[in-house]
Amino acid sequence: MDVVLREVLDSDLPVFFRQMNDPEALHMAAFTPKDPADRDAFDAHWRRVRASAHVLRTVLADGDVVGSAAVYGEPGEREVTYWVDRAYWGRGVATAALRALIGLVPERPLFARAAADNTGSLRVLAKCGFLETARAVDFAQARGEEIEEVVLRLPG
Repeated sequence: MDVVLREVLDSDLPVFFRQMNDPEALHMAAFTPKDPADRDAFDAHWRRVRASAHVLRTVLADGDVVGSAAVYGEPGEREVTYWVDRAYWGRGVATAALRALIGLVPERPLFARAAADNTGSLRVLAKCGFLETARAVDFAQARGEEIEEVVLRLPG
C-alpha cells in the first residue's frame, strides 16, 4: 500500500468528520472533542488549525483519503497526532504516515500521548522511535471517565 501525506483540502473535511464519528475509533482514541458530532465545532476547529502554523496533512493510502496527521504546539513542546480510518488499522498505514510526518519536522524533541490501553497507537509510536516518559490520569471525553494516558517523547 502506497501511503503519502499531502496538504489538507476542503474536500477532506467531510471524510475526517465521518472518521471522527466512528464509535470504536472514538473509544480507542479516548481524548477527543466533547461532542464529535457537533459539525459547527468541527468546522471551527479546522478553520482555526488550518490558519495556524501547525503542520497538518491528509493521509492517503493508494490515493484514498484515510486520515490526518499533524504536529502542533509551542517549540520544545510540540506534539504529534494522527487519525486513521478504522478500516486501515493494522495495515501499516499509521506507522508510514507518522514516519512521513516526523520526516517533515526536523525539530526534536517531539511528544505524543495515547490512552494506556491503545496498544495499536502505542506500537505505532514505538516503531517511530517514541519512548515512554510518563503516565498520567486525565479525563477522556470519549469514555466519560478518567483513564491512564501514556506520554511519549521522540528524542533528538
